[in-house]
Amino acid sequence: MAAEIVNPRSESAGVPEGAGGGEFGHPAFALHRGGKMEIRATVPVRDRDDLSLAYTPGVAKVCSAIAEHPELVHDYTWKSKVVAVVTDGSAVLGLGDIGPEASLPVMEGKAILFKQFGGVDAVPVALDCRDTDEIVETVARLAPSFGGINLEDISAPRCFEVERKLQERVDIPVFHDDQHGTAVVTLAALRNAARLTGRSLGELRGVISGAGAAGVAIARILVEAGIGDVAVCDRKGIVSRDREDLTDVKRELAGFTNKVGLSGPLETALDGADVFIGVSGGTIAEAAVAKMAKDAIVFAMANPNPEIHPDVAHKYAAVVATGRSDYPNQINNVLAFPGIFAGALQVRASRITEGMKLAAAEALAAVVADELSADCVIPSPFDERVAPAVTAAVAAAARAEGVARV
Repeated sequence: MAAEIVNPRSESAGVPEGAGGGEFGHPAFALHRGGKMEIRATVPVRDRDDLSLAYTPGVAKVCSAIAEHPELVHDYTWKSKVVAVVTDGSAVLGLGDIGPEASLPVMEGKAILFKQFGGVDAVPVALDCRDTDEIVETVARLAPSFGGINLEDISAPRCFEVERKLQERVDIPVFHDDQHGTAVVTLAALRNAARLTGRSLGELRGVISGAGAAGVAIARILVEAGIGDVAVCDRKGIVSRDREDLTDVKRELAGFTNKVGLSGPLETALDGADVFIGVSGGTIAEAAVAKMAKDAIVFAMANPNPEIHPDVAHKYAAVVATGRSDYPNQINNVLAFPGIFAGALQVRASRITEGMKLAAAEALAAVVADELSADCVIPSPFDERVAPAVTAAVAAAARAEGVARV
């Protein structure tokens, strides 16, 4: 008997036997059924002539030309407009280590955001391996098919080493969005918040809660941009040079942050601080927030529960941002990564530099420079000015820094 063919988007497809309605009745399941993306041809294959050009024998001419002149791969394949979204499923959203298969809905989502907001094609690649060198080797061998690599949801501290080693192995941009996308958007919002409150970055002392991928990258870009000082806190307190329990990454972090030499719990760092940036989860006591400086800036970005609830933050802060879409000033990576990759791919950049990230942050901040208010220090993800501005700035910076190839 022939097997029954089930429409993947039908009411019953994909629901475990006996599950009935329950959680599977949530509209998210209907939207995700069958996946959120597909691949379509950009050329017609209607008859024998079309087939002979798109495939054999015509394709052989293109292959031979690329074999003789490898740079032509950018002109005659999709390489110059496609990114691999690579994960091992070890640090997904707020879900943690859920594995490669369970990570795929997130990676598909990332891919459609690339397309929707940056016009960049992206392919989810979920890897069934955790060893750093195995990930690097696998991605490096896949790299010829892509113009860039977006690393996603790989747990710290492995994510730092994976990115560094891949950057050494391949000649295309490698970008860990959990680090750098978050950092770029945070810097853009902070530039505008400082301007709104009549200060420069150099006058601010900040505190970052979280010393993982995002926290380290935010600290690095803020120091590069010229913040007065910033201290980073992990579960054990302020990351300082006098601590003997630091990993190599945190030891390096201690070397370029916390210039005043603070030590102790996060609450000590918050006393008199101008800026709080949360990328860790947990809850900050209201009493600690109350001790921050006048016209404080609070970016409580944990999802779904910010470290400082906006209602509490507004009692003491001049500017409040979160990672949530239901409050003003959402710090959302989608403001950065589509334009950053679009700009890098446009000029066939060999890598993404610190200068390109700083340029992206400046361009992003400038989008709403004439519209600044306490509820508008960063554009909406749906602001159509964002991707073109970031793309142009990143492409120009790549040319200025000598990493552009066209």
